[in-house]
Amino acid sequence: MSTQHSDPARTVQMRRAVTGSLIGSSLEWYDYFLYGAASALVFNKVFFPSFDPLTGTLLAFLTFSVGFIVRPIGAAVAGHYGDRIGRKKVMLVTIVAMGVSTVLIGLLPTYATVGVAAPLMLVAIRIVQGLALGGEWGGGALMIAERAPAERRGFLTSFVQVGASIGNLLSTGALLLLSALLTQESFLTWGWRIPFLFSAVVVLIGLYVRLKMSETPAFHSLQEQGQASTNPVRDVLRQQSLDLLRVIGIRAGADIMYYVLITFLLTYIADELGLPRTVGLLAAMIGATMQLFTYPAFAALSDRFGRRRLTIIGALGAIAWMPFLFPLVDTGSTLVIIVAVLGGLVWHSAMYGVQAAWICELFDAQHRYSGASLGYQLAGIVGGSLAPTIAIGLLQLFDSTVPVTIYVCLALAVVAITALCTRETRGIDLNPSVEPAPDQLNESHAP
Repeated sequence: MSTQHSDPARTVQMRRAVTGSLIGSSLEWYDYFLYGAASALVFNKVFFPSFDPLTGTLLAFLTFSVGFIVRPIGAAVAGHYGDRIGRKKVMLVTIVAMGVSTVLIGLLPTYATVGVAAPLMLVAIRIVQGLALGGEWGGGALMIAERAPAERRGFLTSFVQVGASIGNLLSTGALLLLSALLTQESFLTWGWRIPFLFSAVVVLIGLYVRLKMSETPAFHSLQEQGQASTNPVRDVLRQQSLDLLRVIGIRAGADIMYYVLITFLLTYIADELGLPRTVGLLAAMIGATMQLFTYPAFAALSDRFGRRRLTIIGALGAIAWMPFLFPLVDTGSTLVIIVAVLGGLVWHSAMYGVQAAWICELFDAQHRYSGASLGYQLAGIVGGSLAPTIAIGLLQLFDSTVPVTIYVCLALAVVAITALCTRETRGIDLNPSVEPAPDQLNESHAP
């Protein structure tokens, strides 16, 4: 094929990869964040009504954590097949699993109807959600990273991260709209179910987009040369275990900060400050809108100045901001609360916006899906899964937000230190020629 024809073809595939990953990521995260917001606002009353509000919320957040705990299992399974049979096929499975499980949450009976069976069913469905999301992020990031020009890879892969912000915006917006339109009784009785049931439509859109996506050049090269790994999870654990630990160190602190800002604050604002639940939802919604732009902006800067430098700047900026967060929130002013959340999310964007490119660039092609997915999701257990629960526990134990601030700042310090100890990968080739197997080398040099 001539260059004249191949360049437009590559451009079309690049656009499809970005669009498909962006839409798919948005839909997956919509489902996932919807659960987190509902945990703070609804599930403590609908599935754990026999406890006091803060304890009920704590139990709801524990079910939220279950999804994080099983995400590495989903990452291992998706990584295994994504490195063996291709990125695209696995991504189709993840979006169907996530969508169906979310619809089922919207159909669940409450504790008042079936008793303890209700929260048990909720946990079971949450496990399916976690397995699906465990394989989603790595596939979406690779579909872009493995075909993006090296000089724009940070910017283009950041749209996977933008998908998380869109998902958060849609889920928060849906709950905010319904809670504003409905009475408290109607919202708790049936209104909260509508955003979950809407996932049925979302799945169909996601499937349509992803069916049009093609496989990545890197995986095609592995297949053509017969170099696709037969056990990629084992290989990445043997060959790049330190890089897995680096990803966890870079990711976990950013996750902790994010879920304290977005999930814990919803409970704190409503239950501790006694403000309307719409205040926290509005702050989260405006923050998600801002990050539609800050993620790509910081990622583009990383294409020029490096992934490591932007991550360290983000972590140090976040540490400087955290001592101001709760004093600003405690003013009770809606405008000041929004400013407090936005200030934290700016620095979070500097860390999170560059992660898709950096994490993909750290791993070899033969086990890149496994490495990127496992590293990202293992960090979720250490970081986001327990952050709201730990924050509530610290608040209950000390009756103060100061320990929560210290907890987040220590986690951010780990991000800065780990980033400093991780190699810079900006501009590397993600599609190098695959080396022939040792037996092929011996045969080619045989007399």
